[in-house]
Amino acid sequence: MSVFRVSRRTSLPADEAWRRITDWPAHGRRVPLTRTLVETPGPTGTGTVFVARTGLGRVRFDDPMEVVRWEPPTAGSPGHCRLEKRGRVITGWAEIEVTETAAAETVPESGGRTLVRWSEELRVSFLPRFLDRLTARAGSAVFGRVVDGLLRES
Repeated sequence: MSVFRVSRRTSLPADEAWRRITDWPAHGRRVPLTRTLVETPGPTGTGTVFVARTGLGRVRFDDPMEVVRWEPPTAGSPGHCRLEKRGRVITGWAEIEVTETAAAETVPESGGRTLVRWSEELRVSFLPRFLDRLTARAGSAVFGRVVDGLLRES
């Protein structure tokens, strides 16, 4: 399995960073050739199921995911979300953590008061294991851009 991590700081408060980073349809707008469909009624919580559908024309695949842990951030407590990937092509998990530091702890050069961490372990069924390192690098690059875009959106 390929494991990668993305960490970003933002000046957004934790609750707004959380809202943006867990806006599943917005992920689809940020990943090329992908759209995300939420299959369960909102609001998002444990048990929410959504599918990232990637492809062009008839060549496409689905990446179904389920939220198995949902703990939004609260004053003094970080937010945690865990997704289980349950597809035939892509399996694994993703974890999101959003932590807001106290204003006194914020260092201006660090980029902000809220830290967003995205960790993911994925396996692409048709790729040989010797490509795991390359898959992790590609995942880190793609999700780094996704996280940057989601935190930058207004």
